Amino acid sequence: MMQKIALLIVLLCSGSRAAETAVPSYYRLDDRLCQNLVQIVQELGLHGDFDTTEDGKEKISLAVIDLTSRPPRLAGVYMDNFIYPASVYKMYVAAAVLEKISQGGLNLTDPHVIASPNCVDAVKEIRWDPRPVLQPGDTVTVNYLLDLMVTRSDNTAANCLIDLAQRKNINALMQAYGWRGSEVTRKFLSRKYEDPEYKTIRGTETCALHAADFLYRIYTRQLINDWVSQQMMTFLGRQLDKSKLAGGLPANAMFYHKTGWYAEWTHDVGIVDTGRVRYVIACFLPLPAKEALPIYRALSRKIFHLMNGRGE
Repeated sequence: MMQKIALLIVLLCSGSRAAETAVPSYYRLDDRLCQNLVQIVQELGLHGDFDTTEDGKEKISLAVIDLTSRPPRLAGVYMDNFIYPASVYKMYVAAAVLEKISQGGLNLTDPHVIASPNCVDAVKEIRWDPRPVLQPGDTVTVNYLLDLMVTRSDNTAANCLIDLAQRKNINALMQAYGWRGSEVTRKFLSRKYEDPEYKTIRGTETCALHAADFLYRIYTRQLINDWVSQQMMTFLGRQLDKSKLAGGLPANAMFYHKTGWYAEWTHDVGIVDTGRVRYVIACFLPLPAKEALPIYRALSRKIFHLMNGRGE
């Protein structure tokens, strides 16, 4: 029986493309934490295949890093399962833009003129945000675009910033840190408006392991350099979407995060910090938002309770 349980944990903690991912040596894989996460996932009915996405059968991708332990402890459920990340991959774009700024190739205060085909949003992703929808001909700063892309998940801003960073540079960054398979391949627009070399390319994917490692590097100020890491923390800390994991956290928790949602996908990844309780969580759910939101609140509460108890 124990062998069957151990096998179940191994299967749940690894995805189908495990050969394409590797756990960095600075983490310690925590079997007990993994077992606890598996139990939570099973309690919420998230452990099986989901066949509701346009990509066919899909699985959850979940990773948690305990930031209070040395070395940091890592666990997950199908954490190396690659999945469509929706707007979560905008944080990868932001990092590449900030890298270019830190190298002197761009400035936060540089103006940028909005133009087609990048101008795609007809409504605000966060309706109550007072900032107007970007229109062709608008001139805004790079800093404004970064904030709009991260905090409101603006697609027009993301398309403009992908052009400014250039996908080859974004993906060089991803590969330098070992996040192969998580390259940014697409803008947030129809393929017919894509640059010629990207019209037939595969869609962008990522996994919870890569997203969590990205966030860990931000937290430890090891993403590119100290300035970039701190800028990323600032943008992520101003996230306006509180409908997912944030809904299950206590009021005193600071949550630096990026959300994403589209059709049958609803995601949230971030850094939770109450002072005593500190952890990274990356969760990709192949569920539409209407179904996913109450599950996210329950999942967040359970994982926070779990991480809170680990320090006692």
